[in-house]
Amino acid sequence: MTYTVTPIQPAFLRKIRETGLDDLGQPVRRLVARGGEPCRDLLRGARPGEEIILASYCPFSLPGPYREYGPVFVLAQAGEDVGQPMELPVPQNSATDYWQMGAQLVVRAYSAAEDIVTAQLAGPEQIGEVVEGYFARDDIDFALLRFAAYGCYALRLDRALSR
Repeated sequence: MTYTVTPIQPAFLRKIRETGLDDLGQPVRRLVARGGEPCRDLLRGARPGEEIILASYCPFSLPGPYREYGPVFVLAQAGEDVGQPMELPVPQNSATDYWQMGAQLVVRAYSAAEDIVTAQLAGPEQIGEVVEGYFARDDIDFALLRFAAYGCYALRLDRALSR
């Protein structure tokens, strides 16, 4: 595998849970999950009745024209190995799947300077192939995935370090 799933920034999770402010400095929204909301901190769908947070998140570290913020769901309370290495989610036809049936994702590849190099739409079953192709190129440093319909931040994939 030429890439790794990068956990959401622990500093962001602490900030939104402790201060109630997101990456844009605006108040987060605390909600009770209806079920299936894509919880980015765990890469699973929320269970009905769980307390979740909806906030704006920026996965970029550099200023530039492609830097963007977008909505993200996370659990209101930390738990379940948050910040640990993660695997690319695989649909299991479960209510808590991160990728729901028929989901479309925007898969964007970026350079080390955080400029978009290429992008395309893909279903969950195509992500591995698309991203493997991206990381076969030397000019691509990482990829970001967003849910196409609502624009929610899905995850970041970074080039795996050579062993």
